[in-house]
Amino acid sequence: MSSLLPFATYYFCYFAYGGLFNPFWGLYLDSLSFSPWQISLLIALSTMARIVAPGFWGWLADRLQRRRAIIVGTSLAAALGFLLICLHAKTFVWVFFCLALVHFFWAASLPLVEASTAHLTRAEPGRYSRVRVWGSIGYLILAVAGGYLLDWLRLASLPWLAFALLCAVLWSAWRLPEVAAPARAKSRTSLWHTLAQPPVRTLFACCFLMAFAFGPYYTFYSIGLKQAGFGKSAVGWLWAVGVMAEIGVFWFMPRIMRAVALERLMLLSLAAAVLRFGVMAFAIGNPVLAVLAQALHAPTFAMHHAASIGLIHRHFAQEHHAKGQGLYVIFSFGIGGSLGGLLAGALWTHGGVPLVFGLSAAVALVGVAVCTQGLRPFRA
Repeated sequence: MSSLLPFATYYFCYFAYGGLFNPFWGLYLDSLSFSPWQISLLIALSTMARIVAPGFWGWLADRLQRRRAIIVGTSLAAALGFLLICLHAKTFVWVFFCLALVHFFWAASLPLVEASTAHLTRAEPGRYSRVRVWGSIGYLILAVAGGYLLDWLRLASLPWLAFALLCAVLWSAWRLPEVAAPARAKSRTSLWHTLAQPPVRTLFACCFLMAFAFGPYYTFYSIGLKQAGFGKSAVGWLWAVGVMAEIGVFWFMPRIMRAVALERLMLLSLAAAVLRFGVMAFAIGNPVLAVLAQALHAPTFAMHHAASIGLIHRHFAQEHHAKGQGLYVIFSFGIGGSLGGLLAGALWTHGGVPLVFGLSAAVALVGVAVCTQGLRPFRA
């Protein structure tokens, strides 16, 4: 485990930043009096970056055969980009420009670290989850502590806290060893032939629809909680409930996957999303139901992600696994998440929480129909 300790440290720092950024950044932008459309556009920058940035940085790393230099360099650039926000975060154009730079560089490092960790644990795949779980722990700690910190230091301090965490990421990136990228295997199966298969098209459609449904959540959930009367510490705790549920499912997922077919897990995750976002749409202010809705992060995120990865590995030949993973990120977190968040921004002023989260529930319901028809979970 000692050789993997730098990677565990990196995951902790990387996702600790996410634990501060995701729950509270929308609240900070709202405090600057940006419009809902502007807020949705700024938050969507992180998902838009996942459409192009990972592919570019991955190609560069393969070409140079130097992952560590790119991880350190892009982590430094992301930190410096956020420093610009700290120094002048008052106009939409300035924040947009700086965040676009931050996310372009920020999207570079994690896929490269994931590839290195997977390579080092290839002989014992179970060790990967033991390393990766430190990311969820970091996210959990900052989601909870961030609410109390911002109550104490005020919301205006958020950019400086985020910058400090990005500096911690840079420090952890510097401690990573160089891991040589494995030689690429020659392709024996056409990627396009794989993509043309109906189950594969259905899989990516399900991933797109789930990410689309999550777009309003990542953009307006914290703002909706604030409007419902929750304080910043309560907002942090509710995000933390989701992460705790996620950790639990990831821990038991190998046992679950041995007992339940992947197609049925995909269907269950989409059905749970209908329930989760429906509760958010019509009962976001109820503390008990708010906790239960966040507990459904277990099937809607963790189970969905595990099922997606498993189905990609099943349908894609080994030489196309990395490409399949890349397409998964592009179609789900990239295109789906961006479109869902942007549409929520356009609709927010017309109906607020009931409209945008009702939209999420409706899109997830379409996913249930698509999954049932295309993946045929009851025949699996």
